[in-house]
Parts: sequence; structure tokens; C-alpha cells
Amino acid sequence: MRPAKSAEWQDLGPAKDFKQNPVTEVRLGKTTVAITCRKGKFGAISGVCNHVGGPLGQGHLDGDYVVCPWHHYKFHWRTGEGEPGFEADRVPSYEVRVKGGRLLLRTKPVTTRNKLPHPPHPLARALRREEGPVRVVGISATVMDRQFPRVSTSELLLQAALDHAKKELGCATRLLKLDSLKFRNCEGYYSKSAHACTWPCSITQMDPKDQMDQVYEALVHWADVVLVATPIRWGAASSLYYKMVERLNCVQNQITIRDNALIRNKVAAFLIIGGQDNIQGVAGQLLGFFSELGFHFPQFPYIAHSRGWSAEDMENNVVFVEHSQELRTGARDLTRRAVELAQALIAQGKGSAKVCRPGRKAFRMAHESAS
Repeated sequence: MRPAKSAEWQDLGPAKDFKQNPVTEVRLGKTTVAITCRKGKFGAISGVCNHVGGPLGQGHLDGDYVVCPWHHYKFHWRTGEGEPGFEADRVPSYEVRVKGGRLLLRTKPVTTRNKLPHPPHPLARALRREEGPVRVVGISATVMDRQFPRVSTSELLLQAALDHAKKELGCATRLLKLDSLKFRNCEGYYSKSAHACTWPCSITQMDPKDQMDQVYEALVHWADVVLVATPIRWGAASSLYYKMVERLNCVQNQITIRDNALIRNKVAAFLIIGGQDNIQGVAGQLLGFFSELGFHFPQFPYIAHSRGWSAEDMENNVVFVEHSQELRTGARDLTRRAVELAQALIAQGKGSAKVCRPGRKAFRMAHESAS
């Protein structure tokens, strides 16, 4: 809504129009204001949230507080103060009055913006590889009841790969079992706005119990090599793999909105095991996604095994994988190739320089180009 202009006060329009919605966004040149109406009374606060600039004027009222539509931060509908306990974290408030049935707003704010100091999230630290041996993280995407575990063929081979990396190649290793981590599904902040998807993930910042931070720490800061092991489920990777991938959108989205590649000098490789076929389809998705994040791949970047479409004797599949020296040899050699590539990248400093608009984001977003 664009108001009529005047000097100190601006005529926003008929007051009755602003009674139709508890919160209305108004633009005053480069300034955005959230006009509020509660029990027939008007208020006005800045339309820009203190958190990451979310549009308060597109939010909703929850009692006395305007709730930001991006990450649900709250500010008092008239004073602009934060919710109880965070009153000092405030956005500017404005004086409003009704005259002749018109709603007027004084352009000079009554209060100023005040952002409480918040230490940066540990994941937001600068990218720096610490000295030491090549570090290999294994990520198991098998869904498992840990109280009553079954044999996971993909985890068997992943463990063989990690053992080889540690004992034979002198690497530091970690194993992350996704179903042992309690982390929330992606909640679609990117769907609200590209800038609403933050690094680290907004969920990670707001929920200290969310354990996706372990994956972020491993992929972005700690590991040189990432080994992802997944079963095949109905021709695709496991549901846990996709749950992780959706939450990794915040890593890829840094390229979109910040031109900032968080993944540098890192290698990914994959172990794909399933009762049914479609190995190459699963591998294609894994390769496509991890290349979008910025990972490098060794020659022949995955090993795989499948019983095939007509075989449903899964108990025999477990026995086969448990006793297959060929698959273990394949897992160990895949790890060797990945580690050797990582060593070369570290030694040469390949990719250490800034990469301009990498991957499919080699051009600016359409709305940025038009502005």
C-alpha cells in the first residue's frame, strides 16, 4: 500500500481499511512500516525484523506481539519491544493518529532500533582447515531401530571403509548414523524467501536440541572426505538421506544469496546397497547433489551392490554382503581413491581462491539482475 505524501505526517489512507487486517505492510519510500490494529486501536512499528530482516508487516498478531513470518521472532504491536525477557531487543515504533477518518503516521520514529548482541553461532566461524591427517566422516542413511538392530549391509561396508581409512591410511575418522541423530525436517524457510534460509540453518540457530549441527560441523568444517552409505528404497536413496539433503539446502543456498561456497577442497564418495536395482539412478542423484554443494569426486566415485529386481531373498543378500571380500576390497579402494584426491587438493590448495557464482548459480537471480 502506497500512502499519500506530506511533510512530517503521511496520510496512509482510510482508517477503516486498516481495521480489516491486524497487520498491514506500508512502504514509505525505502522505509517499510507494519501498521497494526488491535481491538480497534492502531499502532505502527518497523516492518523489518531484527533477526535477518524479515517482513514484519507480512506477519500476524499473537496477543500483543507481531510475529515475523520468517522465523517467528516477536515484537510488541505498539512499542516495538521484544517479547518478555527480550524487551531490549526492539524495532522502531511510530506515532499514528486518526483524523477525518484518515490514518496518519508520523514519519520520524518515536523509538530507535536496538539489537541485543548475540554471539555468532559456532558453525558461522570462518572456514579454516586445521593441521593434521586427512579426516574422513562416514554418514549412514540407514533407518534403524537401535534397540532391536538388524544387519545393515550399507553400514557394514561403510564401517569397513572407515576402518581402512583409520588403520591403513592413517586418517582421523568419524561415523554419523543419521537415525541416531534427532533433527527436525526442513521447514521450508527458503520457500518464504531465499534470504529466510540462513547459514547455519534457522532451525539449528533456534533449537539447541536439533542435532543436524553435527552433520553441518562434519561436512563444512571438519571432514576432508565424506563417505555416504545408503540403502536403495523403491529405486531411491533412503528417506533419511533425503531428510538430511533437505536440511543441507542452507549450505547450497549460501551460493544463491551470498555467492559463498562453504564446501572447499573436499571429496565425496558413495556406497549404495539395495535389494532392488536402480543403482545408477540413486548414484546420479547423490553425485548431482553433492556436486551442487561443491564436492570433488575421485575416479569411479561409488561402489554398489544389488540383488536385482527378481531377487527377494534378503536374508541371502545379508549373508552375501557379510562374506563378500570383493565388496570390502571395493569399499577400501574407494576410500583410498577419495583420500588420495583429498591429499592432492590439500597439498595444491586447489579451490582455495574464491569461485565466482559456481555450479548452476553461474548467474544472478532474475530479480537481482532486473534491479
